[in-house]
Amino acid sequence: MGGQKKQNNFVLQAGILAAAGMIVRVISLIYRSPLLSIIGLEGNGYYSEAMNIYTIILLISSYSIPSAISKVIAQKMAFKEYLNAQRVFRCALFYVLIVGGVASIITFVAAPWLVGEHSVVALRVLAPTIFFSGFLGVFRGYFQAHGSMMHTSLSQILEQILNAVVSILAAWLLMKTVAESSQTTQAVYGAAGSALGTGAGVVSALLFMSAMYVLNRKMIDRRVRYDRTKTTESYGEIIRTLFTVVTPFILSTFIYNCSTVVNMEIYKWILIKFKDVDYVTAAIDYGIFSTQAVSVVNIPIAIASAMSSAMIPGVSAAFIRKEFKKTRKQVTKAVRMTMLVSIPAAIGLALLAQPVMQFIFPQKDSLEKASGLLAALSVSVILYGLSTLTNAILQGIGKVNTPVIHAAVALVIQVAALVGMLLYTELNLYALVCANIVYSLVVCVLNHISVRKHLKYKQEMMKTFIKPLVSAVVMGAVAFGVYHGLYLVLPVSRIVLLIAIGLGACVYFVMILFIGGVNEQELRAFPKGAMLVHAAKKMRLLK
Repeated sequence: MGGQKKQNNFVLQAGILAAAGMIVRVISLIYRSPLLSIIGLEGNGYYSEAMNIYTIILLISSYSIPSAISKVIAQKMAFKEYLNAQRVFRCALFYVLIVGGVASIITFVAAPWLVGEHSVVALRVLAPTIFFSGFLGVFRGYFQAHGSMMHTSLSQILEQILNAVVSILAAWLLMKTVAESSQTTQAVYGAAGSALGTGAGVVSALLFMSAMYVLNRKMIDRRVRYDRTKTTESYGEIIRTLFTVVTPFILSTFIYNCSTVVNMEIYKWILIKFKDVDYVTAAIDYGIFSTQAVSVVNIPIAIASAMSSAMIPGVSAAFIRKEFKKTRKQVTKAVRMTMLVSIPAAIGLALLAQPVMQFIFPQKDSLEKASGLLAALSVSVILYGLSTLTNAILQGIGKVNTPVIHAAVALVIQVAALVGMLLYTELNLYALVCANIVYSLVVCVLNHISVRKHLKYKQEMMKTFIKPLVSAVVMGAVAFGVYHGLYLVLPVSRIVLLIAIGLGACVYFVMILFIGGVNEQELRAFPKGAMLVHAAKKMRLLK
C-alpha cells in the first residue's frame, strides 16, 4: 500500500504541475493578443529575436537548475541525509550567484553583437532577469525535491500574471513616450516594454518562493538538527557534484532548445542573403511563427514539461535504491498521462487551427499564415511531449550525458534539413515547421532506444497510443463537424469554437473510457479527477 500511495502522490504532484503549466500557457496566450495589437508585428519580431537569445543564455546559466537540484537533493532525501541536502541547497545558491551574475553582465554588454540593432534595447532590459531566474530555479528545485509541486505551481502562475500585466502596461507607456517618432522606433520601445514584463514576473515569483522557504524554515531546521547521517559532505565535494550533474543538464537542455535560435538565424540569413527578403519582413514572419503558432502548440507540451519536472525526483530516488520495477511503473504512468493529453490536443489543433488562432490572435493580417503554421506544427505536440519526457527519464536514472548526445545528433540532422529546404524549395516558414518535426522525431527515437536499453523498459502501445488516437480521431470529427455546421447558423466564431471544443472534450472523455483507455486511478490523477470519476460512474463508464 505504501508503494501505491507514493505512486499516486507522484501522479498527483505531476497533475498539479501540469495544471499550473496549462494555466500559465493560457494566461500567456490571453495577454499576447492585446500585446501584439499594441506593439504590432514589427515590435513582435524584435521582441521574439531578443527573447530567443535571452532564452539561450538562460538555458546555459540557470534554466536547468530546478531539475538538476531536485535530482541531487532527492537522492540525499532518499537516505534521509537532511544536512547534506541543505548544504546542496546553499551551494546551489552560491553557484547561481556567480554564474547568473556573469551571464547577466555579458548579456547586457554584448547585446549589440547578439541581436539585430532594433532588438538590443529589449535584450538589455532582459539581462537582469537572468540573474534573478537562477535563484528562482534553485528554490523551485528545492521544493520539487521535497515532493511539493504546489509551491512551484503557484509561483509560475503568479509570475505569468505579473508578466502579462506589466508587459501590456509597460509596452503601452513606452510607446506613448515616442508617439511622435517613426514606426520602427515605436516598435523598439514596445519590444522593450514587453521584455520588462518578463523581469517583473520573475522577481515576483522569486519573492513568493523566498517567503515560502522562510515559512518552512522551522521544519527544515528541525530535520537538519536531528539528522544522524554519519558522513557530512564538504562544500567542495558538493560543488563538484553539482558541476557533474548540472553541466550535462545544461548541455542537454541547451542543445535541445538552441535549435530555436539556430533555426531563426539560418532562416533570416538565407532569406536575406539568397532570397532578397529585407530584415524587417524576415523578423515579422519569424515573429508570427514563434510567438503565435509555436505559443499555441506549447500549451499541451506544458503537460510533458510538468510531468518531467515532477518525475525526476521520484525516478532518481527509486533508481538509486535499485527499485527498478517501481521506476518502470513511474515511467509508464508518465508516458500514458502525457499521451492522454497530447494526442487529442494534436488532432484538435490540426482540424481547428484557424478558429483556434482567430480566437487567440484575431489580427487579420497574420491570421491565415499563423493558422497554416499551427496546423502543420500540431504533430510536434506529440513528438515534443515524448522527447521532453524521455529526456527527464534518462536524466533521472543518471544517464545525463545521453540526452546531450541525442540532442546534438538531432540538431545536426535538423540544420542540414532546414538549409536544404530553404535553399532549394519555396517552403520558407514551413521549412521551420519541418525542421522542428525532424528534430523532435530524431530525439524521440534515440531516447526511446536508450530508455529501453537502460531500464529494460518495453513501451506498451495499445493503451498508451492506439486507444487515445482512436478516441481523438472520433473527437476531432465531432468537433470539426459541430464547428462548421453551427457556424453556418451562428456565424460567431468564438462562441461556436467553445461549443465545438466542449462537445469534443465530452466525446473524447466518453470514448477513452468506453474502450478502456484509462482506469479510475489514472483518471483521479488529473485536475478535478474526483469529479471526473464521479461523472464517469454516473454514466456507467466506470464500475
